[in-house]
Amino acid sequence: MASEQKQHPSPNHYDIVIVGAGPVGLMLSTCLARWGYKIKHIDNRPEPTATGRADGIQPRSLDLLRNMGLKSAIMAHKPARVYEVAFWDPPTGGKGIARTGTWASCPDFIDARYPFTTLLHQGLIERAFIADLEKNNTTVQRPWTITGFTSDEKADPEYPVSVELQHVDGTFKESVKAKYLFGGEGARSFVRDQLKIGITHKDPIAYVWGVMDGVVKTDFPDIKMKCTIHSEHGSIMVIPREDNMVRLYIQIASSTDPDFNPRKTATVEEVQASAKRILQPYSIEWERVEWYSVYPIGQGISDKYTLDHRVFLGGDACHTHSPKAGQGMNTAFLDALNLAWKIHAVEGGLAHKSILETYEPERKDVAETLLSFDNKYAKLFSQRPPSSNEVAAATAQKATAGTEENEFIKTFKESCSFTSGYGVAYKANQLNWSPGHPAQSHVIHPKSTALVPGRLFKNADVTRVVDANVVHLEQEIPLNGAFRLFVFAGKPSVTGQALKDFAAGLAKKNSFYSAFQRADIDKVSHHERHNPHSHFFTICSIFAAKRNEIEISRDLPALLARYKDNVYADDRWSRNFPDSKATAHAKMGLDEEKGGVVVVRPDGYTGVVVALEEGSVTVDALNAYFGAFSSKKLGETQAQL
Repeated sequence: MASEQKQHPSPNHYDIVIVGAGPVGLMLSTCLARWGYKIKHIDNRPEPTATGRADGIQPRSLDLLRNMGLKSAIMAHKPARVYEVAFWDPPTGGKGIARTGTWASCPDFIDARYPFTTLLHQGLIERAFIADLEKNNTTVQRPWTITGFTSDEKADPEYPVSVELQHVDGTFKESVKAKYLFGGEGARSFVRDQLKIGITHKDPIAYVWGVMDGVVKTDFPDIKMKCTIHSEHGSIMVIPREDNMVRLYIQIASSTDPDFNPRKTATVEEVQASAKRILQPYSIEWERVEWYSVYPIGQGISDKYTLDHRVFLGGDACHTHSPKAGQGMNTAFLDALNLAWKIHAVEGGLAHKSILETYEPERKDVAETLLSFDNKYAKLFSQRPPSSNEVAAATAQKATAGTEENEFIKTFKESCSFTSGYGVAYKANQLNWSPGHPAQSHVIHPKSTALVPGRLFKNADVTRVVDANVVHLEQEIPLNGAFRLFVFAGKPSVTGQALKDFAAGLAKKNSFYSAFQRADIDKVSHHERHNPHSHFFTICSIFAAKRNEIEISRDLPALLARYKDNVYADDRWSRNFPDSKATAHAKMGLDEEKGGVVVVRPDGYTGVVVALEEGSVTVDALNAYFGAFSSKKLGETQAQL
């Protein structure tokens, strides 16, 4: 998109100023830098995180990092992988601790590509993003801070945000203009404070936690697993880390304590002594301590994420919660992604700026749900350890016939689904179709579909036609800021005419697809795989046929055949759909002969599902869907010459 961005009036004019280079700021900056935006990104620390801080990457986040091409750089550090969680409690009628159960961190029913939590210290994750930023001519300006800002669209509709910046030692100052300002500088956000936005605490109980990273020598058998340990001497959480390290979380104080002090602290030696008591009869000694910190934390959510849709907040500036959830960095990633593609759609000319109004409700609702789960789940475990039968039932892929799920099992499944990232669901709006959406047609949302607008597109294995590679369909289109059109083409002998009519509809001048044609379309390389026609749409076609039965030039109209590297055979068998001949179609709940069209938002969430029918009805329905937020009037029938 860089070549199509408008020129800025001066070197001090930017598309966006980003404050804070933690996970949320780096994700936002990386996305927008890749898509050609001019960014002023500052952080008040002289270097990236050296040790400690967040360390858990959940399964959905690993999917996202792979989709961005960053997963390999992170996995090169050989992070720990948590497949199971172990629970230790006092044994009945005895002293010390005993393992009372283990279960999958990401059970089979979630259908995750990576059914584990990846554990690596935040600084190494930050460096993967920083290296990518440098490839896109963007750097983090350190150590600089923000000292003031104003936002006034009446005075300057194009660059309404004025920002005052300063080197932390006060030696240099800078004044810049921007279209947007993003505050991602953590729980003590200057931007949030200046906007006078408050924090609502969801749980009246506050805690003081001690956290220690180090290398230990111990005979505790589950030191390489994530463990929650309760004993008569207190509670501790064990998290395995890279390079033989282990992280220990110890609750030092609670507001329920008679002498609670939120500033209560403890020395390294005191925490180590406490850990030794809790782990009895097992022994533990520290070979070295890499990082140690004590901090108070409570469950809180920012009352607003923006006031004017020009200055935004994200990450810890918006939500704080217990470290037990392992969600801080993951929620931050998805805050940033949600905002990034919407800014891109507006500034690139695809969408009306009203879609920016969906950022706060979508992401705030996720934070509310996270805190609710965190609170409910913690209370269940504090009441009693689960029985072995409950563990088995909770982790089973399908419910056993004749059994009823109790509250623990239901909460466990909901919690695992949500904290893995796969259970996130956005409510109905102009981007997530519902019966109340302006787009109305009998072909929209076929009754059989298993896809839900506002939820992630499902994982599926298919065979790429051009090279016979078996691939993950959901990963085939990289995070490029474009809507993804998955054309499930059914059987070629059945859908031939419908595909021709679909392509003809796309080719019409004011279809959603042609209305946003690239300005440089005549110069696009023959090798351009994903965006040969438009920066905002990428097409994949999936036939319910064996690979050797598909001939791209014969079975697809020229417009769809241009995406020849994105044509697939739905011919992979799945144990979850043993009787299906086209598993991907079946998984989506689409007719294996007639197919359907799935629109997936740039962030991987389903927008709308439409039946594939002959005539103009399929494209008409898609024009109506995109017309709900498009910057242009869509749906004229004049064919493009």
